[in-house]
Amino acid sequence: MNDPLISLSHRKPEPEKSVLYIVGTPIGNLDDISKRVINILKNVSLIACEDTRITRKLLNHLKISNKLISFHKYNSLKKSEFILTKLAAGNSIALVSDAGMPLISDPGDLLVTIARKENFDVICIPGPCAAIAALVSSGLQTSKFTFFGFIPKSTKERNKILEMISNNIFSSIIYESPKRVSKLLTDLKNICGGDRKIAIFKEITKKYETYIGNTIDEAIKTLEGLEPKGEYTFIIDGNTSEKKNNAFDKECLKNDLNDLMKAGLSHSAASNYLAKKSGFSKNEIYNLVF
Repeated sequence: MNDPLISLSHRKPEPEKSVLYIVGTPIGNLDDISKRVINILKNVSLIACEDTRITRKLLNHLKISNKLISFHKYNSLKKSEFILTKLAAGNSIALVSDAGMPLISDPGDLLVTIARKENFDVICIPGPCAAIAALVSSGLQTSKFTFFGFIPKSTKERNKILEMISNNIFSSIIYESPKRVSKLLTDLKNICGGDRKIAIFKEITKKYETYIGNTIDEAIKTLEGLEPKGEYTFIIDGNTSEKKNNAFDKECLKNDLNDLMKAGLSHSAASNYLAKKSGFSKNEIYNLVF
């Protein structure tokens, strides 16, 4: 194992022993890969990947020959144990996804958590990410955003996430498969309104990269009658409506209400004070704490 206090600037040439490398790979255009990524994939002891067939194509393109093992949501627990054993034996391991940054809507978080607890070095080799690529190209707010990944299918969980997106004052990022794009747009219209600004991307970095923008209503009209193909990335504009009491404001008020009550003010007096200060009604604030 490596000393965690060693400065990264004084590391030996990569890859090192007993290091788990989180490696970003191209999301479409194979030219979007760094020399450092090539060096790591070429020289690690083995590469853990979602689909060995897909990663093998990338390695063949780069003229790299290395050992591959599958690592996906169905075997990640068992394979994590195997990888940790290899790390303990001094091997260096690269974790990659089919495309983009591992752990972003892909398995690997448990492996990284355990590796950290076991004091193994975990080093990210940055690469492309569809969420960030879409966000910075969207024309919507980029300084603050929330990443939701793939929206749950079950009604209860799905509605909860969609409500969060509707109230979110920052940009929201969603991934969606082509078969569920139409349903997602319909759900977003029902909860966010058809005039909410949106930017939708598919085939990012590829020859036929596509952008669909402006509003949810316009996106629905654009995709009407078409057969969606490829994975989609949605950027939904933050809720700027003054009429909506967003969750962020209410959470702040709840904290202020608790602080005032701890300081000695009655529930009613504290609610009345914050109502005058914030513009929210006294009853709304009072009901934040039961």
